[in-house]
Amino acid sequence: MASKEIAGKVVEVNEEGFLANPADWTKEIAAELAKEEGIPELTEAHWKVIDFSRQTAGSTGSSPTLRSITSGSGVNTKELFTLFPKGPAKKVAKIAGLGKPEGCV
Repeated sequence: MASKEIAGKVVEVNEEGFLANPADWTKEIAAELAKEEGIPELTEAHWKVIDFSRQTAGSTGSSPTLRSITSGSGVNTKELFTLFPKGPAKKVAKIAGLGKPEGCV
């Protein structure tokens, strides 16, 4: 694992940049990770998805899949791809400080 400073906090990340410890996550870290993923600003719609994903992961112990995000957050697939282009489930998990979702390449 490598260490990385994000939003003024040193955290451990894996080789793909996912936080090693979800407890290290803060909203400030999320905003910085979003910028790294090409999302300049997190809107209310982004936070709805991120908060849902963190809550789901807290209950299930794993990052939610694309299907569970769309069915549980109330954000449809087209909007999810607009909010988090090119691999939304993976980007949501990374920004939310969670591990890579099952089945993501």
